[in-house]
Amino acid sequence: MAIKVETCAAKHQGDRVEQQDRVAIFGHPAQPGALMAVLADGMGGHTGGAMAAEQVLFKAKQNFEHFSHGSETPEHLITSIIQDSHTVIKLSRFTSEQDPHSTAVVFMLQKQRADWGHCGDSRFYHFRGDQLVYRSPDHSLVAELERKGRLTKAEAEVHPHRNVLLSCLGDEREPRVSLGGVSPLVGGDSFLMCSDGVWAYFDDDELGSVLATQNARAACQTLISRARERARGQGDNLSIAVIRLVDENTDAPRTEPPPDAGFPSLNQ
Repeated sequence: MAIKVETCAAKHQGDRVEQQDRVAIFGHPAQPGALMAVLADGMGGHTGGAMAAEQVLFKAKQNFEHFSHGSETPEHLITSIIQDSHTVIKLSRFTSEQDPHSTAVVFMLQKQRADWGHCGDSRFYHFRGDQLVYRSPDHSLVAELERKGRLTKAEAEVHPHRNVLLSCLGDEREPRVSLGGVSPLVGGDSFLMCSDGVWAYFDDDELGSVLATQNARAACQTLISRARERARGQGDNLSIAVIRLVDENTDAPRTEPPPDAGFPSLNQ
Protein backbone atom coordinates (compact mmCIF):
# COMPACT_ATOMS: atom_id res chain seq x y z
CA MET A 1 0.00 0.00 0.00
CA ALA A 2 1.51 3.34 -1.07
CA ILE A 3 1.83 6.02 1.57
CA LYS A 4 2.47 9.67 0.81
CA VAL A 5 4.09 12.10 3.22
CA GLU A 6 2.66 15.55 3.93
CA THR A 7 4.82 18.09 5.76
CA CYS A 8 4.54 21.68 6.92
CA ALA A 9 6.61 23.86 9.25
CA ALA A 10 5.39 27.24 10.46
CA LYS A 11 6.09 29.90 13.06
CA HIS A 12 4.58 33.13 14.35
CA GLN A 13 6.10 35.83 16.54
CA GLY A 14 3.08 35.99 18.78
CA ASP A 15 3.05 39.03 21.06
CA ARG A 16 6.79 39.03 21.80
CA VAL A 17 9.20 41.71 20.59
CA GLU A 18 11.45 39.11 18.95
CA GLN A 19 11.03 35.71 17.30
CA GLN A 20 13.32 33.27 19.12
CA ASP A 21 11.70 30.03 17.90
CA ARG A 22 13.18 28.17 14.94
CA VAL A 23 11.74 25.25 12.96
CA ALA A 24 12.71 23.48 9.73
CA ILE A 25 12.11 20.33 7.69
CA PHE A 26 14.71 19.08 5.23
CA GLY A 27 15.54 15.95 3.24
CA HIS A 28 18.71 13.89 3.20
CA PRO A 29 20.98 14.75 0.24
CA ALA A 30 21.74 11.11 -0.64
CA GLN A 31 18.94 9.00 0.86
CA PRO A 32 15.59 9.33 -0.95
CA GLY A 33 12.63 9.31 1.40
CA ALA A 34 14.64 10.26 4.49
CA LEU A 35 13.80 13.57 6.13
CA MET A 36 14.43 15.43 9.37
CA ALA A 37 12.33 17.97 11.22
CA VAL A 38 13.85 20.18 13.93
CA LEU A 39 12.28 22.66 16.33
CA ALA A 40 14.02 24.87 18.89
CA ASP A 41 12.66 27.42 21.37
CA GLY A 42 15.48 29.82 22.22
CA MET A 43 15.93 31.63 25.54
CA GLY A 44 18.49 34.10 26.78
CA GLY A 45 17.63 37.75 26.32
CA HIS A 46 17.84 39.92 23.23
CA THR A 47 19.24 37.90 20.28
CA GLY A 48 20.67 35.26 22.61
CA GLY A 49 17.74 32.88 22.35
CA ALA A 50 17.48 33.25 18.59
CA MET A 51 21.19 32.52 18.25
CA ALA A 52 20.87 29.37 20.39
CA ALA A 53 17.91 28.10 18.38
CA GLU A 54 19.76 28.74 15.12
CA GLN A 55 22.62 26.58 16.36
CA VAL A 56 20.23 23.65 16.90
CA LEU A 57 19.01 23.85 13.30
CA PHE A 58 22.54 24.24 11.95
CA LYS A 59 23.91 21.20 13.82
CA ALA A 60 20.88 19.11 12.89
CA LYS A 61 21.33 19.78 9.18
CA GLN A 62 25.09 19.28 9.37
CA ASN A 63 24.94 15.99 11.27
CA PHE A 64 22.01 14.66 9.23
CA GLU A 65 23.88 15.24 5.97
CA HIS A 66 26.64 12.94 7.24
CA PHE A 67 24.28 10.24 8.50
CA SER A 68 24.81 6.75 7.07
CA HIS A 69 22.80 3.60 7.89
CA GLY A 70 25.91 1.47 8.10
CA SER A 71 27.84 3.58 10.57
CA GLU A 72 25.28 5.21 12.87
CA THR A 73 21.91 4.45 14.44
CA PRO A 74 19.07 7.01 14.41
CA GLU A 75 19.23 7.18 18.21
CA HIS A 76 22.93 8.04 18.09
CA LEU A 77 22.38 10.68 15.41
CA ILE A 78 19.57 12.41 17.31
CA THR A 79 21.50 12.32 20.59
CA SER A 80 24.61 13.73 18.89
CA ILE A 81 22.61 16.62 17.40
CA ILE A 82 21.28 17.64 20.81
CA GLN A 83 24.60 17.19 22.60
CA ASP A 84 26.62 18.95 19.88
CA SER A 85 24.15 21.85 19.87
CA HIS A 86 24.47 22.08 23.64
CA THR A 87 28.26 22.33 23.37
CA VAL A 88 28.16 25.02 20.69
CA ILE A 89 25.59 27.08 22.61
CA LYS A 90 27.72 26.93 25.77
CA LEU A 91 30.81 28.05 23.83
CA SER A 92 28.89 30.97 22.35
CA ARG A 93 28.81 32.58 25.80
CA PHE A 94 32.49 33.46 25.34
CA THR A 95 31.85 35.37 22.11
CA SER A 96 28.67 37.19 23.14
CA GLU A 97 27.22 38.99 26.12
CA GLN A 98 24.15 36.78 26.25
CA ASP A 99 23.38 33.67 28.27
CA PRO A 100 21.79 31.59 25.48
CA HIS A 101 19.71 28.46 26.02
CA SER A 102 17.33 26.46 23.90
CA THR A 103 14.97 23.52 23.86
CA ALA A 104 15.24 21.00 21.04
CA VAL A 105 13.00 18.47 19.31
CA VAL A 106 14.52 16.33 16.54
CA PHE A 107 12.49 13.97 14.34
CA MET A 108 13.83 11.61 11.68
CA LEU A 109 11.70 9.76 9.14
CA GLN A 110 12.94 6.83 7.08
CA LYS A 111 11.21 4.05 5.19
CA GLN A 112 9.06 2.14 7.66
CA ARG A 113 10.43 3.82 10.78
CA ALA A 114 10.45 7.11 12.63
CA ASP A 115 12.71 8.21 15.49
CA TRP A 116 12.73 11.27 17.70
CA GLY A 117 14.35 12.89 20.70
CA HIS A 118 13.92 16.05 22.72
CA CYS A 119 15.27 18.17 25.56
CA GLY A 120 13.27 20.84 27.38
CA ASP A 121 9.56 21.59 27.20
CA SER A 122 8.98 21.84 23.47
CA ARG A 123 6.85 18.81 22.67
CA PHE A 124 6.66 15.88 20.29
CA TYR A 125 3.40 13.99 19.68
CA HIS A 126 2.63 10.81 17.73
CA PHE A 127 -1.00 10.23 16.78
CA ARG A 128 -2.47 7.28 14.91
CA GLY A 129 -5.68 8.60 13.45
CA ASP A 130 -7.01 10.84 16.20
CA GLN A 131 -5.62 8.67 19.03
CA LEU A 132 -2.56 9.73 20.99
CA VAL A 133 0.22 7.12 20.89
CA TYR A 134 3.07 9.11 22.46
CA ARG A 135 3.66 12.54 23.98
CA SER A 136 7.12 13.61 25.07
CA PRO A 137 7.64 14.27 28.79
CA ASP A 138 8.37 17.91 29.61
CA HIS A 139 11.74 18.46 31.30
CA SER A 140 10.27 21.10 33.60
CA LEU A 141 9.83 21.59 37.34
CA VAL A 142 6.04 21.54 37.15
CA ALA A 143 5.96 18.41 34.97
CA GLU A 144 8.25 16.63 37.41
CA LEU A 145 6.04 17.58 40.36
CA GLU A 146 2.99 16.36 38.43
CA ARG A 147 4.70 13.03 37.61
CA LYS A 148 5.47 12.58 41.30
CA GLY A 149 1.86 13.23 42.26
CA ARG A 150 2.62 16.47 44.07
CA LEU A 151 0.56 18.55 41.62
CA THR A 152 -2.65 17.81 39.76
CA LYS A 153 -2.88 18.52 36.05
CA ALA A 154 -5.13 21.51 36.77
CA GLU A 155 -2.66 22.88 39.34
CA ALA A 156 0.25 22.39 36.94
CA GLU A 157 -1.47 24.43 34.22
CA VAL A 158 -1.63 27.55 36.40
CA HIS A 159 1.52 27.07 38.51
CA PRO A 160 3.65 30.26 38.71
CA HIS A 161 6.82 28.28 37.93
CA ARG A 162 5.46 26.25 35.03
CA ASN A 163 8.14 27.65 32.69
CA VAL A 164 11.11 26.65 34.86
CA LEU A 165 13.13 23.99 33.02
CA LEU A 166 15.13 21.21 34.65
CA SER A 167 17.05 20.52 31.44
CA CYS A 168 17.82 22.52 28.32
CA LEU A 169 20.66 23.15 25.88
CA GLY A 170 23.31 25.61 27.04
CA ASP A 171 22.87 24.89 30.75
CA GLU A 172 25.79 24.02 33.04
CA ARG A 173 24.46 20.48 33.31
CA GLU A 174 24.52 18.03 30.44
CA PRO A 175 21.16 17.96 28.63
CA ARG A 176 18.64 15.24 29.37
CA VAL A 177 17.75 13.53 26.09
CA SER A 178 14.48 11.58 25.89
CA LEU A 179 14.25 9.26 22.87
CA GLY A 180 11.42 7.41 21.14
CA GLY A 181 10.57 5.66 17.92
CA VAL A 182 8.02 3.61 16.00
CA SER A 183 8.18 0.91 13.32
CA PRO A 184 6.46 -0.04 11.10
CA LEU A 185 4.63 3.08 9.98
CA VAL A 186 1.06 3.10 8.69
CA GLY A 187 -1.21 5.51 6.88
CA GLY A 188 -2.88 7.66 9.51
CA ASP A 189 0.30 8.21 11.53
CA SER A 190 0.81 11.90 12.32
CA PHE A 191 3.76 13.52 14.06
CA LEU A 192 3.53 16.95 15.66
CA MET A 193 6.33 19.10 17.06
CA CYS A 194 5.56 22.42 18.74
CA SER A 195 6.84 24.96 21.25
CA ASP A 196 4.95 25.81 24.44
CA GLY A 197 3.52 28.85 22.68
CA VAL A 198 1.33 26.34 20.83
CA TRP A 199 0.72 23.32 23.07
CA ALA A 200 -0.24 25.38 26.13
CA TYR A 201 -3.64 26.04 24.54
CA PHE A 202 -4.68 22.50 23.57
CA ASP A 203 -5.52 19.14 25.06
CA ASP A 204 -4.53 15.90 23.34
CA ASP A 205 -8.03 15.21 21.99
CA GLU A 206 -8.23 18.51 20.12
CA LEU A 207 -4.76 18.07 18.63
CA GLY A 208 -5.63 14.56 17.48
CA SER A 209 -8.87 15.72 15.89
CA VAL A 210 -7.15 18.47 13.90
CA LEU A 211 -4.37 16.18 12.66
CA ALA A 212 -6.80 13.44 11.66
CA THR A 213 -9.09 15.69 9.62
CA GLN A 214 -6.83 18.29 8.01
CA ASN A 215 -3.74 18.11 5.85
CA ALA A 216 -0.38 19.24 7.19
CA ARG A 217 -0.57 22.88 6.10
CA ALA A 218 -4.18 23.32 7.18
CA ALA A 219 -3.41 21.72 10.56
CA CYS A 220 -0.55 24.19 11.16
CA GLN A 221 -2.78 27.11 10.21
CA THR A 222 -5.62 25.96 12.42
CA LEU A 223 -3.47 25.36 15.50
CA ILE A 224 -1.61 28.66 15.19
CA SER A 225 -4.86 30.57 14.64
CA ARG A 226 -6.57 29.00 17.66
CA ALA A 227 -3.52 29.51 19.88
CA ARG A 228 -3.33 33.18 18.90
CA GLU A 229 -7.01 33.68 19.65
CA ARG A 230 -6.76 31.97 23.02
CA ALA A 231 -3.63 33.92 24.01
CA ARG A 232 -5.70 37.14 24.02
CA GLY A 233 -2.79 39.38 23.12
CA GLN A 234 -0.31 37.83 25.55
CA GLY A 235 1.05 34.93 23.50
CA ASP A 236 4.57 33.60 23.30
CA ASN A 237 6.47 32.82 20.09
CA LEU A 238 4.83 29.93 18.25
CA SER A 239 6.52 27.23 16.17
CA ILE A 240 5.11 24.01 14.78
CA ALA A 241 5.94 21.17 12.40
CA VAL A 242 3.52 18.51 11.16
CA ILE A 243 4.38 15.30 9.32
CA ARG A 244 1.40 13.19 8.19
CA LEU A 245 1.41 9.78 6.51
CA VAL A 246 -1.59 9.26 4.23
CA ASP A 247 -2.69 6.16 2.30
CA GLU A 248 -2.79 7.25 -1.33
CA ASN A 249 -5.88 5.16 -2.08
CA THR A 250 -8.01 6.71 0.67
CA ASP A 251 -9.94 9.94 0.61
CA ALA A 252 -7.73 12.79 1.76
CA PRO A 253 -8.94 15.01 4.61
CA ARG A 254 -10.18 18.44 3.70
CA THR A 255 -7.32 20.64 2.61
CA GLU A 256 -8.81 23.92 3.76
CA PRO A 257 -9.03 25.00 7.41
CA PRO A 258 -12.43 25.65 8.96
CA PRO A 259 -14.09 28.95 8.03
CA ASP A 260 -13.58 30.57 11.44
CA ALA A 261 -9.80 30.62 11.10
CA GLY A 262 -8.73 34.16 10.15
CA PHE A 263 -5.09 33.15 9.91
CA PRO A 264 -2.07 35.30 10.64
CA SER A 265 0.96 34.95 8.41
CA LEU A 266 2.72 31.66 9.11
CA ASN A 267 6.18 33.21 8.79
CA GLN A 268 5.96 36.16 11.13
